[in-house]
Amino acid sequence: MPARILFVEDDVNLGFVIRDTLENVPFVVTHCTTGTDAWAKFQTDTFDLCLLDVMLPQTDGFTLARQIRTVNSQIPILFLSALADKTDRLEGLRLGADDYLTKPFSIEELILKINIFLRRSVPNTQPSSVTSSLLDRQNLTLRINGQPQTLTHREADVMAYLLDHPNTLVRREELLRAIWGDDDYFMGRSLDVFISRLRKRLAQTTDIRIENVHGVGFILRR
Repeated sequence: MPARILFVEDDVNLGFVIRDTLENVPFVVTHCTTGTDAWAKFQTDTFDLCLLDVMLPQTDGFTLARQIRTVNSQIPILFLSALADKTDRLEGLRLGADDYLTKPFSIEELILKINIFLRRSVPNTQPSSVTSSLLDRQNLTLRINGQPQTLTHREADVMAYLLDHPNTLVRREELLRAIWGDDDYFMGRSLDVFISRLRKRLAQTTDIRIENVHGVGFILRR
């Protein structure tokens, strides 16, 4: 069954092109032109992924993402925006987004990212018994002190890689290539955001922690 995508873009022409392309993949696309309409749709319909423009009338994309995350912490959120400033990009990731594409972008890249985030498992490595006992990749949950915490797809990707390499220095470029496929400056800043989010989750336990080796990489201690 085709995945259902909530697509929010107020540029009618661009919205038509992207929607038409995605429907030919095929995906089932619900296109809204305002954040308010999108929030109403999200509350009544079921979706597998959200594509959000940032600069929207009535309710902007950042606010919409916050609303979505209050009721669903798992659904992948991808921002599509003309705002290319790194501050805006990092703000989107801090809100719980999984990725941020700046306009103009390649439609092939967009489809590739959508397909990556629609997968319910992390394909890079085979899970070890230690990893599978702490991280449920299929359901995107991390067990802390016996209690499950729901992760975003990208948080699960990063956590799984570190769990598969416990007590070992994982270099930044290695982690970036494994998860993002590249290691440019912005992806490095994105990685820092996701590491920070994971550290906040792990702060509830002393059994596991992520150490930063400044300028080199990270060590997951168990």
